[in-house]
Amino acid sequence: MQKILTGFNIQAVNSGVSTGTTWLPAAGEPIVSSSPVDGKDIATVTSATRADYDAVVQKAAEAFGAWRQWPAPRRGEVVRQIGEALRTHKEALGRLVSYEMGKSLQEGYGEVQEMIDICDFAVGLSRQLHGLTMHSERPGHRMYEQWHPLGIAGIISAFNFPVAVWSWNSMLAWVCGDVCIWKPSEKTPLTALACQHIAATVFAANGVPEGVCCLVTGGREVGEWLAADTRIPLVSATGSTRMGKAVGAAVGARLGRALLELGGNNAIIISKDADLDMSLIGCVFGAVGTAGQRCTSTRRLIIHESVYETFKTKLVNAYKQLRIGDPLDEQHHVGPLIDRQAVDMYLQAIEKCKAEGGKFVVEGGVLEGKGYESGCYVKPAIAEVENGFSIVQHETFAPILYLIKYSHIEEAIALQNGVPQGLSSAIMTLNLREAEQFLSQAGSDCGIANVNIGTSGAEIGGAFGGEKETGGGRESGSDAWKAYMRRQTNTINYTDKLPLAQGIKFDL
Repeated sequence: MQKILTGFNIQAVNSGVSTGTTWLPAAGEPIVSSSPVDGKDIATVTSATRADYDAVVQKAAEAFGAWRQWPAPRRGEVVRQIGEALRTHKEALGRLVSYEMGKSLQEGYGEVQEMIDICDFAVGLSRQLHGLTMHSERPGHRMYEQWHPLGIAGIISAFNFPVAVWSWNSMLAWVCGDVCIWKPSEKTPLTALACQHIAATVFAANGVPEGVCCLVTGGREVGEWLAADTRIPLVSATGSTRMGKAVGAAVGARLGRALLELGGNNAIIISKDADLDMSLIGCVFGAVGTAGQRCTSTRRLIIHESVYETFKTKLVNAYKQLRIGDPLDEQHHVGPLIDRQAVDMYLQAIEKCKAEGGKFVVEGGVLEGKGYESGCYVKPAIAEVENGFSIVQHETFAPILYLIKYSHIEEAIALQNGVPQGLSSAIMTLNLREAEQFLSQAGSDCGIANVNIGTSGAEIGGAFGGEKETGGGRESGSDAWKAYMRRQTNTINYTDKLPLAQGIKFDL
């Protein structure tokens, strides 16, 4: 791991504040990055003070004036080169993600691949930032709309996807002509430093102005500075609903834009007409992938009563085969939770579930002994519950799967929708009518609704995000780029007369 860190030049700079190739002599509190894999401290990063933060914002504002003048395809070429650099560093960065965050090595590689994919998407987008043309009611007039860069985009990312979510935002923002200030999770600062080095190297080689790619490492206070700063028109925040409400309120109070991607309480409906063997794969990966620490993790299974016992038995048997341990060992399915605070929340959720009447068919617990010295490894658990239990209504960022029984499809959809969150959802069925009903206006109320695949593993081509307490934001594909730009409507009069709209007469 030391070799990986040295390859990213992390040991040479312990500052967590950068305006691109320049690392400021940060004067804030030290942040120690500890791996949940083995409990060892990896490195220390110095966080930003308010003065450090203000210096970064000033540099970003200066850079925006120049960067927005670059033609979008030229900006796209820079992003293309970032994608190539990520291909070169995929293995090393993927291992760093796995070790610092705790997700499996395959998922670490997959996260870097997601960054590469969004670079490819953004390159194509750089030649497609299109507006509309419209017919005017006035003779000799032409109407159209165009999109302009918005300014500084503040990006607040979470520990569970320490690099991919940053790339979803930054690559799109950059081709749109914005500059970015990234506040990574204080639990995973080293992956952020590695990405900053990769991007800054490419920017320097292309003569990109200093300040287009900024990093400000720190705790909650940095996020609060971003949210309240009138110099930052857009704040994109990924994390808990509690955090998102605070960010949304602060940004809204100054009439800025908030792009929120918050908690999920995702369910898969298992129909009586489902392919149960195929469904099993999606359900188990959705529930235990990243140790249940994805916003799209499967939290609830809503199973038809006629196949309930059969599918429950399949689940229990599958959980017996799970291998839990060092995520850098590709033989393991499940790695650790991010820290011992997360373990405490996992244990509290289990106790609360039992207190409300939940029956565990696969018991949870903390693993001890050789290989589990960090204290962050837990057993994926399964409980039979009622959807109305308060703990079921809550998102627990841990591998706890809740089983719920239903009798007809309308009931299943109501149960699926019957939580405060609305991120991802799925139905497993070979019944075309059920599938279409699930996707209809009266079906799933989530931002993502899948048929015969699980709740996690979204591709970058589609807009990612959800409704209700998930925040309503959209990142990544489709037309999510519009969040990073301002729309302008233009009317051109090419006559020697000045008629008014709506037939209004105003003669002098």
